[in-house]
Amino acid sequence: MGHRLTQYAHGGGCACKIPPGALEDVVRGLVGRQPTDPAGELLVGLDDGDDAAAVRISDGLALIATTDFFTPVVDDAYDWGRIAAANALSDVYAMGGRPVVAVNLLGWPRDVLPFELAAEALRGGADICADAGCHLAGGHSVDDPEPKYGLAVTGIGYPDRLLRNDSARPGMALSLTKPLGIGVLNSRHKATGERFPEAIEVMTTLNAPAARAALDAGITAATDVTGFGLLGHLYKMARASGVTAVVDAAAVSYVEGARAALAAGHVSGGTRRNLDWVRPHTDLSAVAEDEALLLADAQTSGGLLLAGEIPGAPVIGEFVPRGEHVVVVR
Repeated sequence: MGHRLTQYAHGGGCACKIPPGALEDVVRGLVGRQPTDPAGELLVGLDDGDDAAAVRISDGLALIATTDFFTPVVDDAYDWGRIAAANALSDVYAMGGRPVVAVNLLGWPRDVLPFELAAEALRGGADICADAGCHLAGGHSVDDPEPKYGLAVTGIGYPDRLLRNDSARPGMALSLTKPLGIGVLNSRHKATGERFPEAIEVMTTLNAPAARAALDAGITAATDVTGFGLLGHLYKMARASGVTAVVDAAAVSYVEGARAALAAGHVSGGTRRNLDWVRPHTDLSAVAEDEALLLADAQTSGGLLLAGEIPGAPVIGEFVPRGEHVVVVR
């Protein structure tokens, strides 16, 4: 019988993220520090929790840098590699950039799992990078008690056309390019071994077309929906932009089987921490607790959350002037 990779990790995918409130406390002291004689101007840094860092190299060129890695979210090593790579590349797309080169990040319990599985994960990552038109060259590996895989990615973009967390304005529509529910399905997969092909398809779909459509539409504000859930990432965007985000819960779409997984109790600790974090700043009075959990569900390689409209992406709400709450669910 083959190895079930999810059984070799305490959590899975972006649900393994450090809780958002604790993470903000950790990095708060890093904001505002300036290097000596930098090679370019820092356009986007730690201030508002954007998806990647951006540095102006010249008037028409910004360098975008990001990294992402996590423990297995599915049992199949090749699929895990594909998901991890698509998730890492997504941070560049969420900034409106194009990935140029990536390097592998691999942690492997070499005395526990065969290296053939590591090779399969790396092959999955290489295939996704090839699809993205991104070079994959080298990387770094360590002996680790838990398997971990991801990428450090460097991309390029236009300094005056970056998609940011802080530029949503009242009157803008709120759109989401992928369905939610990945987290509860991944939790069910870890618990039962059931495979959910639609969830894998969603997680391995690149956000490149959505990013191009956003730029073509003149959109300036975006983020991707990953470990902090829709509510967590939307809260960060609305807070940074000084607006209130209003979500129409009935307009949000979910991967098939997500509600059944929730009803069966497959909710990660990360999802519950997400909801606890946003609850003081969010009006959830119009929805039941189960619906709130789905809206806070910790996603892996989720879609882009856009302040604006693009073809094919459901509009799930709007931004309005800042009110009593940062996020309102109706």
